[in-house]
Amino acid sequence: MAKIDQRDDVNPREGVHQYGDVSFADPTNKKYPIDTPEHIRAAWSYINHKDNAAKYDADEVETIKDRIRRAAKKHDIEIKAD
Repeated sequence: MAKIDQRDDVNPREGVHQYGDVSFADPTNKKYPIDTPEHIRAAWSYINHKDNAAKYDADEVETIKDRIRRAAKKHDIEIKAD
């Protein structure tokens, strides 16, 4: 899996403040929480928006998607292919 770089446009503390100490598909920037079925579905939807994915390189997007897919499988959630 690709290492995800710290983004200049994000304050990771905001993600922790908003969601608490949960698992994130992007743990570096504390983006895309994957701790509940609702968050998993939202994370999948958001990372598949072109403007959100454009903030990462292709390897980082694939890493984020892999983490979301694994969380979905763990929670027995079906997500549509991107």
